[in-house]
Amino acid sequence: MELDGRVAVVTGGTRGVGAGIARAFLGAGARVVVCARRPPGEPVKEAGREAEFVPVDLRDPAAVADLFAEVGERYGRLDTLVNNAGGTPYRLLGEGEAERHARVVELNLTAPLTASLAAHGLLRESRGSVVMIGSVSATRPSPGTAAYGAAKAGLENLARSMAVEWAPYVRVNTLVLGMVRTELSHLHYGDEGGIEAVARTVPLGRLAEPSDVGEAAVFLASERAGYVSGAALLVHGGGERPAFLDAATVNKES
Repeated sequence: MELDGRVAVVTGGTRGVGAGIARAFLGAGARVVVCARRPPGEPVKEAGREAEFVPVDLRDPAAVADLFAEVGERYGRLDTLVNNAGGTPYRLLGEGEAERHARVVELNLTAPLTASLAAHGLLRESRGSVVMIGSVSATRPSPGTAAYGAAKAGLENLARSMAVEWAPYVRVNTLVLGMVRTELSHLHYGDEGGIEAVARTVPLGRLAEPSDVGEAAVFLASERAGYVSGAALLVHGGGERPAFLDAATVNKES
């Protein structure tokens, strides 16, 4: 197993994309710590191995520092930090004051920075890596989730700068995600019919599964990506078909 003996921390690793990432790392042989404010409904397991859960509010710098101190004491090393925790409710800009939007930025941009800084010493010792979980929302208009898109744009830029500042000891990369099918998909896309309709807009014909994201994260954490740093890997099924192609009255596919 290519990550045998390695240690990984996956923030927000108790459900959805984060749990998929944690399971992929477990399957690759790593010891995995998942953290979130609340424990998972059931342990995150894969290949007969189980991730350790540590409760933490990633918006609390002291608690984050304690988390990585505990990881260092318990495991003696840290090889990969996956900054996955994040998300946002649907809220148009005019429907919330700036402070409410700022909380979205705090969770999706400031918290990954806090975690990365707290983990840096351990990662430097192991010549490890950081994997940021970004979004296609960073490079397109995001009506209803504008603060989230802005935060993800900042996260991708932060990763590039971090990759330069922390080289050659720590690699830093971003996975740029499109739409992923999770237990919360209905909140974004509606019922099963809505989810299927949205999936048909993806060139590969389906939403990503959390395992798709997990395998990509394992790749970036592995020696196979040993010369990859400051990169943004698109995991979006081919992206989106441009709307103007369907609106035009010429050059239609037969």
